[in-house]
Amino acid sequence: MAPRVETYTHASDISDAVITAFESNEGAANIMYPFILKAKDLPRDGAQLWIAYFEDDEQVAFVLSCTRGVLGNYPVFIFTTKPPAERKPTRTTQPLELLAQALRASVPPERVFAVFSCEDITREFARIWADLTHIAIGSEYYRATFSYCTAATFTSSSALRPLPEDRDLTIWLGPAKESHTAKVADLCQKFAATSEPYVLTPEDALLEAKTLIGKKEVWVHMIQEGDEGEADVASIVAVTRQSKRVAAITKVFTNPRWRALGCAERLLRRVCRDLLVEKDRIVLYVGVENNAARVYHRVGFQGLAGSGEVEGVETWLELGFDRQSVELGFW
Repeated sequence: MAPRVETYTHASDISDAVITAFESNEGAANIMYPFILKAKDLPRDGAQLWIAYFEDDEQVAFVLSCTRGVLGNYPVFIFTTKPPAERKPTRTTQPLELLAQALRASVPPERVFAVFSCEDITREFARIWADLTHIAIGSEYYRATFSYCTAATFTSSSALRPLPEDRDLTIWLGPAKESHTAKVADLCQKFAATSEPYVLTPEDALLEAKTLIGKKEVWVHMIQEGDEGEADVASIVAVTRQSKRVAAITKVFTNPRWRALGCAERLLRRVCRDLLVEKDRIVLYVGVENNAARVYHRVGFQGLAGSGEVEGVETWLELGFDRQSVELGFW
């Protein structure tokens, strides 16, 4: 058979071959596959779209998603089963052109405000989409290293700085409770402020916090100074994407007031330890210039902080399109 694409507008309609491709590549599919598992219960309202590219041997090579979350439309995400050596434009232009044409036939061009995938795929798809729609490529929103941690690489302890003895600090780590909502919302908004262009209003930050806590997808590092001090949320770690064998860390942030106390590393280590009881792998994306990579490296995430090349660790890129011509979403 000739190469072809299939379009799906509800998660329950997605081909078994696509699901099998995700299950065989759960780490790389960490953005798309967990959302599909949740989306099977969503209404058929036209807000969700997936397009799969099948090669002439009926193998799934690419899947594109154009979906919507609680806070708005997501960027276009592209998953591939192809290894890095097979992602050069000479091998990917035709499949990506077919995906772009199917996307253009399904959504208005202003819906596509950004694309996120492994770097070679992002750059080629953005070029194709810009040529197709005459909407120029805009800013580079996010350039990140995709990394992973397993039970074999996880470090249960390290040179984690102890709490200062002269400050009488008490800590508690665990899943966030409803009583933590306002403080989690404040940290969600502060985190978003570092992630232009995806900033949050106070109202949206509160909605995100309520959603994370209600779904038990966020952990907190509580801290209190002295007997009279107010207990505060020093750090948060969110895990919003999980499939059978893989979980993804999607947000790590420390309140500036409590930095330099090792809170983020302490909480991340606790979350990873708990997740690895049931999961084979934990994945995350970290900005290529983000100093947090050193923290993740100490916990056991691979290929970070100058530790050398590791198979499965690679650069992902999000490119935006001309902000004057698109409708910005959120993720």
